Order: sequence, then structure tokens, then C-alpha cells
Amino acid sequence: MSDIVITTLAERPELAGRLWDMADSWPDFAQHDALAWLLYPRMVAEFPEYVLIATDGDAVVARGFSLPFAQHAPGRDGVLPAQGWDRILMWAFSDQRRGIRPDTVSAIEISVAVDRQGEGLSGLMLAAMRDNARARGFTEAVAPVRPSAKSAEPDTSIHEYAYRTRQDGLPYDPWLRVHVRAGGVVDSVAPLSMTVNGSLDQWRAWTGLPFDAPGPVHVPGALTPVHCAPEQGYAVYVEPNVWVRHSLA
Repeated sequence: MSDIVITTLAERPELAGRLWDMADSWPDFAQHDALAWLLYPRMVAEFPEYVLIATDGDAVVARGFSLPFAQHAPGRDGVLPAQGWDRILMWAFSDQRRGIRPDTVSAIEISVAVDRQGEGLSGLMLAAMRDNARARGFTEAVAPVRPSAKSAEPDTSIHEYAYRTRQDGLPYDPWLRVHVRAGGVVDSVAPLSMTVNGSLDQWRAWTGLPFDAPGPVHVPGALTPVHCAPEQGYAVYVEPNVWVRHSLA
């Protein structure tokens, strides 16, 4: 780990073109969230001081995206949204456009290269994201956590899964466990955190599955079943996440 260097993209703008060099573990269908397509390039261009990149020598081994937003703006009142990840993207860019002062930083993504997983890099990136937010004057960070092991039991209610613990009291889910060990507290469930919709042909291309029968479809990597509606010609995936709060005081 001694050779790992984590910096913001603002500090090393020459790495902007290399953020997606590494192979990650996101399922293919998740790359087709409409807000991600629209706003990821803007995060790189407009919020480089909140984009983290980890290198080991010349290799990019992890990346992290975060955004500042006004959690306590009128109408939000400090309540983390049920729409989770998608809503934070919308709020952050809306606040920026309207000149609303942010009071919180939200994690958007932490990804580790497939061949470097299991080395503790996700924890290092989370710590760096917390430190970066603290250094910019924020006293709280939040994260709509994608519980990494939930895909093994897609039919389990996220409301049960989010609060499941081991005998030692730590979360059952390994990624939630990393957050709690870092000082985070599970706050609530974001049942509508990401929505991916597509035609049946698109879903077939993304997953290799037939998508020819109505009802739930179990897709590898999905946290919940995908709803297939052949008579309407589409399928929709609604991903739940788990809100975690990190005090930076």
C-alpha cells in the first residue's frame, strides 16, 4: 500500500482521461443510468476537486466521485432523499446553477480495479473522501451506499437487509461494514436510488437474458429483480441503496 497515491483530479488534471482505464465490477446495465450518462462528464469538468483518483506507479487502481450539495436547504430540511443517488446528482448541479451554498458532501461512487480488490483500497478511498470533504470545511459527509453483497439475495427486502448485523454488531454487508468501521452510521433506506430503463432488446444486450416473460427477472449484479413488461416493450430496474452519515467534526 505504500506506493498508492490518492489525489484529487484538480491536483492532477492530466489524469482525467484515465479515470476509466481500469476494469471495475459494475454490471453492464448499471452503466446505462440516464443521469450518469449526462452528469459524470460534468463532474469531471466542474467538480474536479471532489473527484479522487488512486494510482500505483503508472496504474490507475481506484477512483472516487463526490459532490457538494445543500442538505439543509428549504424543502429538504436535512432529510436524505428516498431517490438517493439520482436525487443527489440533481440537487448538486441544481444548487451549483442557482448559487445555493452547499453544506454537505455526498459520495457518488468508489470503485476499485477488479485485479486490486481485497487489498483495502475501498477503505483508503473512503478515508480520502472524508478527509477531502473535511479539508474543504464540511462537517458531514453522506453516502448512498450500494450494499455489495445484496445481489446474492435480490428478493430480500432492502429494509431488512440494510439493518442486518453480525454477532459483533457490525453490518452484515461488507461495504456497509467498511463505512461503519470508518465512523459512519446507517441512517435510512433509499429505495429509489437509481433507475435504469430500456427496451427489451437493450436489456437482452446488456444481460444476455431473454426478457420474454412478464414479471421479475433476476439479473446478475442487480440488487433487486428487474421488472419486465413484454406487452409494453420495456423493462425497468429500480435499485435501492442505504444512506450512511459520516460526521467529520
